Amino acid sequence: MPILTLAAKDLRLLLRDARSAVILLVTPLVLILVLGMALGESFGEKPDERLRISVVNLDRGLPGKQAFPDKPWSEVVMDDLTATAGIRLELITDRAEAERLVARNRRAAVIVFEPEFSERMNRCSFLSQATPPPINPFDRDGVRTTEVGLKLLKDDTQPVTASTIEQVAQVTLLRVLIPWMIGRAFERVGDDAFMESLAVKLKDAKPLPPAVLKELDPVVQKLLDSLMRDPEFGAMMLKAVGFRDATTIANRSKEFKEVMSQAFNNPKLMARVGKDIAFGEVMTPAVRAEVGPKVRDGVQEVLSNYDFKAKTWAGLNKDRARTANPDGVTEYRDTSGSGFLNRGAVRYQILVPSYTVMFAFFLVLSVGWLFVAERKHGTLARLRAAPLTRAQILMGKLLPCLFVSLTQGFFLLAAGWLLFGMTWGSRPDLLAAVVVCTSAAAVGLSVFVASIARTETQVAVYGTLLVLVLGGVSGSLMPRDLMPEKMKTASLATPHAWALDAYAQLLASPTPDVTMIATACGVLLSFGVVFTALAWWRMDLE
Repeated sequence: MPILTLAAKDLRLLLRDARSAVILLVTPLVLILVLGMALGESFGEKPDERLRISVVNLDRGLPGKQAFPDKPWSEVVMDDLTATAGIRLELITDRAEAERLVARNRRAAVIVFEPEFSERMNRCSFLSQATPPPINPFDRDGVRTTEVGLKLLKDDTQPVTASTIEQVAQVTLLRVLIPWMIGRAFERVGDDAFMESLAVKLKDAKPLPPAVLKELDPVVQKLLDSLMRDPEFGAMMLKAVGFRDATTIANRSKEFKEVMSQAFNNPKLMARVGKDIAFGEVMTPAVRAEVGPKVRDGVQEVLSNYDFKAKTWAGLNKDRARTANPDGVTEYRDTSGSGFLNRGAVRYQILVPSYTVMFAFFLVLSVGWLFVAERKHGTLARLRAAPLTRAQILMGKLLPCLFVSLTQGFFLLAAGWLLFGMTWGSRPDLLAAVVVCTSAAAVGLSVFVASIARTETQVAVYGTLLVLVLGGVSGSLMPRDLMPEKMKTASLATPHAWALDAYAQLLASPTPDVTMIATACGVLLSFGVVFTALAWWRMDLE
């Protein structure tokens, strides 16, 4: 009963103090409101030096399966982007949302893959004849994005960043398109249709000039040796050059070769031979099937620095392929909130607990002023003369302070949910435990400072300096995630840091670490016990 009587008396004194209400309740709300409206949506996030490329993928994909690519072309382009160092991909599911972000200057540019993107990319070709009709996607500025079904939404107020994103898209499209178009064209070299077309062209070819024939003399000799073994051809040639029977060829082979050499230099005779033995007749399907691949392989061997069949940039250059980086892709989340107060913004998940913790320790000022007033009026001396133990007097002082601190903590969290749209996470029971343990540490520190300070000036100086220094060191004034690792480790010497880490687990993580939260609560209670023990040892009740 004596403890409760003392607690009720001190509680009435605390509640009458208007300064305490302003400091503990109104001031943190005002600061949270101002910062919540002033800070951007990226507040609290570690700065990412990578260029953010926002993408809306509406691509329907390819109508059927094919060897390459084995997925929609939009995914091929996005894989190339994520495999590029210094680029972070942000996926936006809704085109209307992307247009809203650009219109509100929250994104400099957004890449939109139209529904027909894969279909149009598949039609890009160097070939003049194809089904469906081929597309030439290039001009002097690079890739004509409208031709391939890519739309770039740009914010005219951010031209530099928008142009950078546009150039990144251009380079990526070139890396994807050029190997695909080269590989597709190279497949045609030596195939049946190509060889048949070549045969048609050779059929109407003009006779070779004498100088060329002279250089081809070894080839002509081999041709003659082959033709001489063909009786039908030999009979035709005998008739053409005036020989009367086949036996003459064997007896006069030297003269025959000379005649044949003259014949190859005779335009009229060569035209007649070309008419009688058409190249198209020689280039049969079987011959085309045999010669075509060798032509293709021969071209590949001559240009061996490149692999024209690869259809990818790394394959074309015979370079090590870069794999897509799944960690470089994030889903877009609207973290800006809504309305005048930006209710629901993610930054309130950081601001509310930060200032709840910081202002919990502003209780130092209220408790200090209370003790100074009691010393000034001689109340402490009268209590010491009463039949009360030192422990009863100290507990009578602690309980009202603890009540005020708990009221402040739960009030600020409730105000954060009601005014700022902050969520309480998946474990509100653990959230309440953190509030209680933080209040215990704050009350212990408050009583300890009150045991040292003798005047209101000392309370103001000691309390304000201590609270601000601890708040800055611990990460209450700035997000702990932005602090250097050494500073984060050093800050664990303050109760604020343990409370903030526990709040971060509960309010920012979908799966809070219960062990870490329990450890933080234990450390906070330990701070409270140590501070209270120091106050017991240092407090002068005279």
